[in-house]
Amino acid sequence: MQDESSKPVAALDCGTNSTRLLVVSPDRTVLEREMRITRLGQGVDATHSLSPDALARTVAVLGEYRRLMDHHGVGRARLVATSAVRDASNAGAFLSAAEGATGVHPEVLDGVEEGALSFAGATAHVPDERVGPGPVLVVDIGGGSTELAAGGLGAPPRGPDAVSAVSLDVGCVRVTERFLRHDPPLPDELHQARGVVDAELVGARRVLPALARGGLLIGLAGTVSTLAALERRLAHYERAAIHHAVLTRRQVAQWLDTLATEDRHARLARAGMVEGRADVIVGGVLILDAVMDAFDRDQCLVSEDDILDGLAASLL
Repeated sequence: MQDESSKPVAALDCGTNSTRLLVVSPDRTVLEREMRITRLGQGVDATHSLSPDALARTVAVLGEYRRLMDHHGVGRARLVATSAVRDASNAGAFLSAAEGATGVHPEVLDGVEEGALSFAGATAHVPDERVGPGPVLVVDIGGGSTELAAGGLGAPPRGPDAVSAVSLDVGCVRVTERFLRHDPPLPDELHQARGVVDAELVGARRVLPALARGGLLIGLAGTVSTLAALERRLAHYERAAIHHAVLTRRQVAQWLDTLATEDRHARLARAGMVEGRADVIVGGVLILDAVMDAFDRDQCLVSEDDILDGLAASLL
């Protein structure tokens, strides 16, 4: 029988907006990296419950991922759920269905665990020329929550002192559903949303260590990747063109102003935008813009390495 350590490993992430898979060989070669927008957290902010349709969409994708895992002969795997499942009163129904579809026992991560794993994935391969003074700050803008984590490069999250992390109850889907009810959003809606995000960031700064001006900010998840694709007018997703690209504070602010004055159809017509992102992108960009202002960061390094890579590393 083949030793488990000689088989590929898999990481599955059931987020509020997307469901993703990473399969990695023992020598750390990426064999599969998949993403589907399933909107598991649709309506959770208001109902505190996962809808039957959202649950079914996500479990169907997990079944697809199980077949890919079998194709690659995966040995060990981790399946995690985050903000939407943390907030749902019927989380147990989803976790049971997810385990049935994948054969992997799901883990519901708290926000600090999520932030630490995101930090580990995002900082594993940062180019030397991008490293600035002081701790690195990683922002992971999810659908239901946003994680901020700070620590030194090369320091895996082995304990509470290695990486400081905080989870904020704002994400691109939650902000959109709670505040941005018109399409395009009204100025008052944007102002109210920004006020709530800014208040969350004030609390985050009390938890995180002091961060020197000019330090490295790394941005993760669909909002940040989509902004990089929009800035480069990519007709199709190109990981090489997005991974470790740089977004300036001015670019982020300009995209917020532009996208907030367009409706969903106009946004979707732009090169770089994808279906399932156009209706929540304004909420996500608003969060990124607020983070760059709060921590006085002139640039954001885009990383396609994220929590999936942190999970895979934990198995290897």
